[in-house]
Amino acid sequence: MSNEAVIIDVLRTPSGRGKPGGALDGIHPADLLATVLHELVNRNNLDPALIDDVIGGCVSQAGEQGNNVTRTALLSAGFPHTVPGTTIDRQCGSSQQAATFAAQAVMSGNADVVIACGVESMSRVPLGSTAGGQDPFGTLMHERYPDGLVNQGVSAELINQKWNLGRDALDNYAARSHRLAAAAAERGDFGGEIVAVTRPDGSVFSEDETIRPGTSHARLAGLRPAYRTDALAARFPKLGWHVTAGNSSPLTDGASATLIMSAKRAAQLGLNPRARFHSFTVVGSDPMLMLTGVIPATQRILARAGLGIDDIDAYEINEAFASVPLAWLRETGADPDCLNPRGGAIALGHALGSSGTRLLGTLLNHLEMTGGRWGLQAMCEGGGMANATLIERL
Repeated sequence: MSNEAVIIDVLRTPSGRGKPGGALDGIHPADLLATVLHELVNRNNLDPALIDDVIGGCVSQAGEQGNNVTRTALLSAGFPHTVPGTTIDRQCGSSQQAATFAAQAVMSGNADVVIACGVESMSRVPLGSTAGGQDPFGTLMHERYPDGLVNQGVSAELINQKWNLGRDALDNYAARSHRLAAAAAERGDFGGEIVAVTRPDGSVFSEDETIRPGTSHARLAGLRPAYRTDALAARFPKLGWHVTAGNSSPLTDGASATLIMSAKRAAQLGLNPRARFHSFTVVGSDPMLMLTGVIPATQRILARAGLGIDDIDAYEINEAFASVPLAWLRETGADPDCLNPRGGAIALGHALGSSGTRLLGTLLNHLEMTGGRWGLQAMCEGGGMANATLIERL
């Protein structure tokens, strides 16, 4: 029988706007992640020498996020040099995949204590930096897709068209995200998961900068389409071009981390597990639509677990764009009230490599506050993929 992989704790920084002038733009991404790692072990009175591995997610692994930023961060956090670390890229699901790999290492008996984490400083290492101005696709890829693939914003437009969602639905959903996140922040719901960050000027940043409490459908309706160009409009003449900056997730800076270990080691250390990992899956999907993998990933993980959608108490489906969770709702028949009940990435930000463990912490805290048992997390990913994770609160 495999070991049980349990979640001891999950922490994150507040979300900063991922552009110059954002609250976290003055902090090196390795230092940002180190802040969370240091607090994670301190809060749980854990000797970091006991950690078997640190697995981190990061999408733009270039410049300040290059050279294995996870290893740099753990050393910056003061961990012994005997603790290894690696950085992975499954696009937006990078830290969710890191948590999967960490849990699987524990379940297989190859590790007892693993930290899964992630970081992205989109203000300091802009999205697309890793390509270095070159074409990442080779000849064979261009032969398979001769008309070329599209960016995620156009994929979100294609999803909007396929499911006939419409601009009003996108804007209403985006307003809902900000409304729920603002209410959760006002109640102090995020207090248990946020690590305050001291900035270079000595000021302390402790609240999400990306939440806009006054967001309304009326304000969002005045925004222009973000991804329409004349060339794309000619290629896709049936698109309505309804995706805007307001119904998309913002560029974001942030870091997050979760402490995972075997139930046996947790008992030995006197730590109380908060949840256990039950099931995982990852799927590929059409790279043109790109962001729809959350649908088959959900269907597969529920079948694997022997559960139905109505058995799940809360779902965190990443809000890269409003059309993604709305299409997911249409296909799964899930209860809308259980979807991203504290708001999602449209309000809380999408620091790419960090978002997976950020969602995990928000989901776990919600289950604990509401008494829910089952939580489902699913993340759409660049290139047409999706991760899904099922946790059970203990």
